[in-house]
Amino acid sequence: MPSSKPLMTQSSGSIPDSVESALRTLETESSGINALAAALRGPLGETFARAVDLIHNAKGRVIVTGLGKSGHMARKIAATLASTGTPAFFVHTAEAAHGDLGMITKDDVIMALSWSGEQPEMKTLVNYSARFAIPMIAVTSNASSSLGQAADIVIELPKAREACPHNLAPTTSTMMQVAIGDAIAIALLEGRGFTALEFAHFHPGGKLGAMLKFVRDYMRTGAEIPVKPLGTKMSDAVVEMSAKGLGCVCIVNDAGEAVGIITDGDLRRHMRPDLLTATVDEIMTKQPKSVPPSMLATEMIEVLNTSKITTLLVTEAGKVAGIVHLHDLLRAGVA
Repeated sequence: MPSSKPLMTQSSGSIPDSVESALRTLETESSGINALAAALRGPLGETFARAVDLIHNAKGRVIVTGLGKSGHMARKIAATLASTGTPAFFVHTAEAAHGDLGMITKDDVIMALSWSGEQPEMKTLVNYSARFAIPMIAVTSNASSSLGQAADIVIELPKAREACPHNLAPTTSTMMQVAIGDAIAIALLEGRGFTALEFAHFHPGGKLGAMLKFVRDYMRTGAEIPVKPLGTKMSDAVVEMSAKGLGCVCIVNDAGEAVGIITDGDLRRHMRPDLLTATVDEIMTKQPKSVPPSMLATEMIEVLNTSKITTLLVTEAGKVAGIVHLHDLLRAGVA
């Protein structure tokens, strides 16, 4: 077995060789993304807009296809499109000739990824597209290639050096492919006015799904809410705070409307000999911050972080409907 060379050798400076290599890779790939951005500011921009319009107006789905590393990128692009409101799925270029062409309808749009544009396996899809007049968008670095000449729209990616020192392993090129796919997906999302609520429909699982639930899904209600009316003695308010264990008590008026809140911090700020005989009216923070039950959990977390607080009242028409504590969000995996 040949001996392996240590990867963590030091270069002449203080940075390990492996880190120097990583920096070169990132710089090379960044140059490819910058070249793509520059191209979009030029003639490629009009072509890109036509491709987005074609997909936006399609009655069917986007069929994203590719082979090899381009196939992996195509699969990712299809997943991003589907999760952002554009129906899409991946068809492996080589499998298309073995029955998968049946997945593609006349109402669909084909997006074919091939850096060279000369993969022989792509011919089956090209012929199928022409036979049934299914529009095809080619994403390639060679508009004059077989794929480029057959496509209805060609998104020609700028030629850029791969991060591989031999300029062989697909690295910069695949980064550019997935970047243009992301750009198409987000342009379609924004063009459709795709909202966070719609996004939540496609992401019910994991932390992302938890963050796309609503305040009402996490708030404590009923007897779990620490609440006392105006005029209550602070001794009773402290007992309520201790019993409910949320470090606060909501103060309401006769109509059940939230008019104040007393937190552990308020107790410390107003510490004095007669504190327990005072009324909540003297100690409470007026006009407490609150959110509606219909607010997304992500927005609620932003309110908590911005306000630097751990508890939020939930109100409807001014009346207390619930209370949310940061610890509950942490246990649910939201924060």
